[in-house]
Amino acid sequence: MTTKPDYVAIGIFVAFFLLVVVLGFWASRWKRSSEATNLDEWGLGGRRFGVWITWFLVGGDFYTAYTIIAVPALVYAVGAYGFFALPYTIIVYPFVFLIMPLLWKTAKQQGHVTAADVVYGYYGSRALELAVALTAVVATMPYIALQLVGMITVLGALGLRGEVPLIIAFLVLAVYSYSSGLRGPALIAVLKDVMVYIAVIAAVAVIPGKLGGYGAVFAAAEQAFKAKAAGGILLKPSEFVPYASLALGSALAAFMYPHTLTGVFASKSANTVRHNAMLLPAYTLLLGLLALLGYMGHAAHLSITNNNDVVPALFKALFPSWFAGFTFAAIGIGALVPAAVMSIGAANVFTRNFWKTYVNPSVSPEAEAGVAKIASLVVQVGALLAILYLPIQFALQLQLLGGLWILQTLPAVVFGLFMQRLKASSLLAGLIAGLASGTWFIWSDGLKPIHHVALGTFSVSLYTGLLALVINLVVLGIVHLATSFGANRSDVSGSLPTRE
Repeated sequence: MTTKPDYVAIGIFVAFFLLVVVLGFWASRWKRSSEATNLDEWGLGGRRFGVWITWFLVGGDFYTAYTIIAVPALVYAVGAYGFFALPYTIIVYPFVFLIMPLLWKTAKQQGHVTAADVVYGYYGSRALELAVALTAVVATMPYIALQLVGMITVLGALGLRGEVPLIIAFLVLAVYSYSSGLRGPALIAVLKDVMVYIAVIAAVAVIPGKLGGYGAVFAAAEQAFKAKAAGGILLKPSEFVPYASLALGSALAAFMYPHTLTGVFASKSANTVRHNAMLLPAYTLLLGLLALLGYMGHAAHLSITNNNDVVPALFKALFPSWFAGFTFAAIGIGALVPAAVMSIGAANVFTRNFWKTYVNPSVSPEAEAGVAKIASLVVQVGALLAILYLPIQFALQLQLLGGLWILQTLPAVVFGLFMQRLKASSLLAGLIAGLASGTWFIWSDGLKPIHHVALGTFSVSLYTGLLALVINLVVLGIVHLATSFGANRSDVSGSLPTRE
């Protein structure tokens, strides 16, 4: 892919970024309460977002710039296996419909801002709260960095190299998220999603016609996979279980992240959350169309050295410069929206579950919001420095681990909605066991997401995060039974008459 600057595309890209700056500043006054700024106002938009804004916001930070780049890249590299993102985004929405409205009600009634708040409200355990909060922040950091990877890919396609363009994009992110809080990305998500829909629909309508139709696209992709003796447009039987377990584990983890929960908690009602669970599958359709661009890359015979360049290379090769610039702007804005929500979500966790709990328990609501603003900047700077000075592969590996880690918080966050008798000690033991075992498996497998399990003649390959969750639940159950049995014995012995 050529690196020569495309000034028409750059002009379109810059124009839309300027529009983002304007929207970001204006958003600080949009739906603003007359009350002084507090963490609810800055970090959750006052919990007043309706169905459509929540739809754009959750979709905007669930389907990110890196998703737009990485899913077609994975399909280009391995074929059908790369489509695991489709079933996982289908599985997740019944989970959202059933669980998230209950979680929203708990958070609203108790004034909770984060999942760790909810956990402390259930169990009154600072140790469990701290474990969930630490896991959330650590899992989110590489996710933010990957949005900047998407931005780097787009800037490179425009012919903009070096650190300066990325730093400028970062400053746009920092300024609008600091000034407007969650309202900024919520409003900008509307623009971003409309642009992405236009770009993807144009791509699937126009590109196949230029490549001889979908039949030719699939044939070219299958031929390419056969030539390199890896991948294919259909799953092999040995891939069925790993594929299904990866989809299920990813679905269970998706709404445990601070940024996705932030979108849920910012909704104005439980029904808003339910309506979104019914509407969000429209994004799955979009993702399926987007994934097909990976096959189209083979049919277009692209000359690329990095799989992540598939989408930019397709648009540069098959569309006029102005539309390529429009698409790159959509992807670039698609990096800013989730990065802002992720940094806000991480800042909410830091402020509520570290600063207020351990540093200044009597912090005022206004000061709490101020701490969150500073924390969001620190998180963003950390992500920027990671991309500038660490290998990009490091961020990818941390994101793989982050998905496994955040999945282990699910029992602590969700089970309290239904099982009041669980103890914090049981959940904490399960969480630690899941984190430790899952990290060990991934490390021993060479940082791969699938682990092979062999028990006698039985063997199966599973998503490591799901396997770690099973270990989490087993340890949780054993510790719960052991402590309950010990408590029951104490109760019985305490009730027996003693000899004089």
